[in-house]
Formats: sequence, C-alpha cells, structure tokens
Amino acid sequence: MSRKVIYTVPEGYDGAKLQSFLRVGQGYSARLITKLKKEPDGIMLNGEPARSIDLLKAGDTLEINFPEDKKEGVSIPVEMPLDILYEDEDLIVLNKPAMLAVHESHNHLGDTLSNAVSYHLSRQGKTSVFRAVGRLDKGTSGIMVLALSRYAASALGGKISKQYLAVASGCFEGSGTIDRPIYRPDPIITLRTVDERGVRAVTHWEALKTDGKATLLRIKLETGRTHQIRVHFASLGAPLIGDTMYGKPDERICHQALHCESCSFIHPITKKETVLSAPPPEDFKSVIPL
Repeated sequence: MSRKVIYTVPEGYDGAKLQSFLRVGQGYSARLITKLKKEPDGIMLNGEPARSIDLLKAGDTLEINFPEDKKEGVSIPVEMPLDILYEDEDLIVLNKPAMLAVHESHNHLGDTLSNAVSYHLSRQGKTSVFRAVGRLDKGTSGIMVLALSRYAASALGGKISKQYLAVASGCFEGSGTIDRPIYRPDPIITLRTVDERGVRAVTHWEALKTDGKATLLRIKLETGRTHQIRVHFASLGAPLIGDTMYGKPDERICHQALHCESCSFIHPITKKETVLSAPPPEDFKSVIPL
C-alpha cells in the first residue's frame, strides 16, 4: 500500500546532505533511497523533487512517498480470524496460532497467515506485500511483526527483541547459554543439526519450573537461525515436547511447545518504544501449567 511520511529537519541536520538525514537519522537503506529516487515524487523537499545530495536547512519539510505494492506480489485474500495486538499505517503485530503456516507454498495455498493478512487489509481498501520481520515455524505460536512498507521492514530488520516460552524434555535448573553452530545437511530438506560446518547460533535460557520430566523455559535468542531453539535443545538430548521433527509426538499437544511471548522494538516512524505480549495457547499450558 502507498504511504506518505513527512519529516521536519531538526537543527542537528542543518547543512547536512539529504541522504545523510535519511540513512543516519532515520535508518533508510541505500537500496531503498535508490528506489525512492526513481519515483517521480518519491523524495520531495519543501514541495519540490529532491536529490539525495541536496543540502538541508533546519525547518525544511521532507516528504517521502512510498509507492503502492504491485498486486502480483500480494497473496490472495482469504477470510480467516486474526488475533491482532497492534496495528497502524506501518505495522501489524499479531499472535499467530501454532498450526497456521506463514507463507504460501506448494503444501499451503490459500490457508496461510499471508492470505489472512491480505484479506484483513483488503477490507480497509489497502494492498500490501506480506513482509514478516522474523518468521515463526508452523507449529510455533506467538507474536509476529509485519511491516507494511519497505522502509518499516528495513528499519526493523534485526532490531526486534523477542522472548520465547518453551517446554523442553528433561530437568533444567538455573540459567545457561547454548553456543553451538547450526548446519543444514540437505538444501532440499528443512531439517537442521548441530555441526561444526554450520553457522554460529547462540541461545540464552532460564528455567522457570519443572515437573521432573520436562521444564518450562524462558528463552532469548542472540542469533536467529532457522529452527534454532528446537535444534539446540534436541542437541542436548532434551527436544521440545511435541516436536515430531527433532523429538517425538506427545498426546497433550499436536505441535512443538514453543511460543513467542513478547517483543519490543523502536517504532520506525514515531521512534517510540513499543512493547507487546501474548499468552501461550491452551494446549501449551496443558503440558506444564504456568
């Protein structure tokens, strides 16, 4: 969808180049600035088309116009319920059900989160490419942040702090860190493993409670590798409860016991800190009551 953002140049950028204000002051990528320059009214300074090398004066009005996404890149709208925690012109933050796939694929057509979000936006007369800033596996529930513009996606990339709840088999006490590389043996199969040929992956955990057979953990990721939490605990011989890919089925829950419970970030436009949380689903709580 199209989006207009207006800035008033502060004293600190008096005499600075326009590109410096956008890149350093607002977090725009060089690639995004290049795309905006190709639009007739992508970057306007005091009502006139501007160049990235133009010098700014304190009090100038800088207008950025993001073009509407092309419809061929937008998922087919399909009506499905959404648990929306926060929404504005730039972001949607929602609580994803565990068994809902995020993106369309050959296995999932018309039954994904991207379809549901497309329908939700279409009801408001909006169109947007699905931009998940950090995704969740099918089978993992909890908070997901969706950006409604290229700028919001770029500004938030790698800058969202998340905390997870997980139930791992086995008894854990205290807290700790797992620092083990994760490797993908077969590029066609999603399965990962701990292997020195992989890339560094770091998981911090804190034990909250245990029943002697399994432990409820609060987890924070230092890196964000695919299946990182699941692979790391499986490598300790303590796969997550219900994780059929890295462990075994559990009659109490039909997916891995993993939930993104909270997130915090600086809003890309307002620059205000945003903190959101979502409780885990009932089947998660049935494994170890919170």
